[in-house]
Amino acid sequence: MLSPVNVSLESLNLMTLAPMIIPIVGALLILIIDIFKGGLDKTLYVMISILFLLLDFIALLNAGGVFAKDGIMLGVFDVMLIDGLAILSQYIIVGASIFFIALALSKKIFHEYSYPEFFALFLFMISGFQFMVASDNLILIFVGLETASLALYTLIALHNRDKSFEAAVKYFTMGALAAGLYSFGSMVFYALTGSIEINQIATVLAANEYADIGYVLVAVVFMLASFGFKLSLVPFHTWTPDVYEGSSAAMAGYMSIVPKIAAFVVAMRLFEFLIHSNVVWLEVVLYAMVVITMTAANIWALVQSDVKRMLAYSSISHAGFVMAAILIGTTQSNSALFLYWILFSFTNLGSFTMLWMSRQKELPGYQKSDHSFEKFSGMIKTSPIAAVVMAIFMLSLAGLPPFALFWGKIYMISSAVTGGYTVLALIMALNSAIAGYYYIKLIVFMFMKEPVVDSNGEVYVGNATTATKAIVGFSLIGTIFAFVALNPILEFVTTYVYNSGY
Repeated sequence: MLSPVNVSLESLNLMTLAPMIIPIVGALLILIIDIFKGGLDKTLYVMISILFLLLDFIALLNAGGVFAKDGIMLGVFDVMLIDGLAILSQYIIVGASIFFIALALSKKIFHEYSYPEFFALFLFMISGFQFMVASDNLILIFVGLETASLALYTLIALHNRDKSFEAAVKYFTMGALAAGLYSFGSMVFYALTGSIEINQIATVLAANEYADIGYVLVAVVFMLASFGFKLSLVPFHTWTPDVYEGSSAAMAGYMSIVPKIAAFVVAMRLFEFLIHSNVVWLEVVLYAMVVITMTAANIWALVQSDVKRMLAYSSISHAGFVMAAILIGTTQSNSALFLYWILFSFTNLGSFTMLWMSRQKELPGYQKSDHSFEKFSGMIKTSPIAAVVMAIFMLSLAGLPPFALFWGKIYMISSAVTGGYTVLALIMALNSAIAGYYYIKLIVFMFMKEPVVDSNGEVYVGNATTATKAIVGFSLIGTIFAFVALNPILEFVTTYVYNSGY
């Protein structure tokens, strides 16, 4: 007869769960409040969401302090893994979420924000992303991924525009396919190694000197396809422009930042040990995906007539640019990934907030879509401050000095050169030059075209409030003065990346 196993609470190290539990408690509180007292103003739910996200951030700071003192932490039967990558990515996830949920404090009352469920789903989604990055267990990563994805599909559909349901269904279908591919890849890794923990998989494969390389490649193909969907890498990107167009500008901006950093961290854990083990096939395929994603997305962005679709292709190109860090696989490139994404978060937050402030419920006759280029014609004459602010964000995305993303691109390209990928560095620089064209296209419309009849300054800031203006101001400061804090950010990021399990 088997004797019962006594597990002490101390050995479970439940504090590793604290950052994920806090948003779940917040989501449940919102649902309970709605049950007992429905029809409350959205401002209450926004404030509750921000409060719990701030508590989440404080819990992360506490975890970061413990990590700095004690090193990598394991918890809950060693399923939770709190290392440098987990803490750093959660800072970005929770920090960006605080600003994006605050965009609900817009002047006009839009459909999705009238539901308390929107805010509850938003918090559940954040918890899912946090579980994704704070584990190297393939099952827990999958649970976190699906928790976040299912909430995100619903948030897109709640936008309640003609294209929103189409966008949600497309995203759901592609996400379901990606989940199936991920499951199959995980199954093959488990069959090969008898483990579902990435560290253990790496150890077992290295011990038998990759004797079953054929099966390893099968597993990698499925995993690569799965993360290709999540990161919108070419040729798995097809859903991205349609989903961004069907979502609100606030949700599209969120999708361009938070889900991708979570997927990048998992991809980093999974693919870098294979690249370091000289699996040449993977290196070649990743190299091709990075180059094709950057180049093709830039070419497609050139011919877009809608600013939001243009920014969707832009985000695909940026994802390809950042994926190069995983291909290079050095500490410097991994630090470059996080530095780039932090700077990208500032600029993209500002860009999509500007689009959100110009959101209209009813489109005038001269507009083909909500954010067509024609809408911004002559903006410098009708709303000069908004035009200058938008131009700064576009110049930053294009990688012009001294704005934020210039430094991210420079550091990423230098990491490619240091890692021995000189040709890749040249391709990255060339793509940055191509990308400049379509960002400057919007600036040309704003500064060099005549205003469209019937348009006025209110079109560009009609949805603005003190909260949204403050977010734009914060993004603007981060975009313009990034060079001031560049070294501290880089040292902070490198400390966490260097002290991770990977």
